[in-house]
Amino acid sequence: MTAIDSRRALGAFLRAHRERQPLTPSASGRRRTPGLRREEVAEACGLSLTWITWLEQGRDVSASPVALARLAEALHLVPAERAYLFELAGKRDPAAPAANVDDLPPEVLALPSRMTIPAYLLDRTWMARAWNPAAGHLFAGWLDGEHERNLMRFIFLSPAAKRLIADWEQRARRVVAEFRADFSLRLRDPFMQELIDDLTAQSPIFKRLWLEQAVLGREGGERRFNHPQRCFYQSALIVASHPDLKLVCLTPVED
Repeated sequence: MTAIDSRRALGAFLRAHRERQPLTPSASGRRRTPGLRREEVAEACGLSLTWITWLEQGRDVSASPVALARLAEALHLVPAERAYLFELAGKRDPAAPAANVDDLPPEVLALPSRMTIPAYLLDRTWMARAWNPAAGHLFAGWLDGEHERNLMRFIFLSPAAKRLIADWEQRARRVVAEFRADFSLRLRDPFMQELIDDLTAQSPIFKRLWLEQAVLGREGGERRFNHPQRCFYQSALIVASHPDLKLVCLTPVED
């Protein structure tokens, strides 16, 4: 979707939701047009009528997260609608909650155990929250026994990672770029920042790669290990009920 298409989609979305707002008893008897007027929306969210009009017209105007939040409240948007509004505007919702990964339902924690291939569940800080025996067998030094459960700490601070991961430095470079993409979604998360600070202090290689400022989306693909089953195809699936969680699955393939 181009920037022009996004602006038009945003305008159509706002107009539709303004027009479906219920009228107050005093207003319902004196108009034929549905919903609220732009003036009423502007007054409700403390923004200018011109700004509301230009947004609905799909013009190239700046929309701050605070202004969008006021608009979402004035239009009584439900969470999914509010998230869609911010996505169309290309902004981050300042009130977007982080997933509560400390109190996950059993159904979510059981996801890896339902897989016959290696599978594990990562939270927003790349901490493994659940995994199956096949993953524990593959990731010796990380998911077997009592070890640090954070994937980034394992890769950069554990000697076992360099023994296990084929082409370790190449993979490490990509992992850092993927982690930066996740970090960009939660720049004020103190847990993410603490992790970055610790890795920067303890791993010269992480520090060097982090300063490269590379950013990559997390993609599937071939993964090689120094393991009897050398080659896997990795897929990362977002958990719909907890979008900060990823279910990572590794399908064995012929080497």
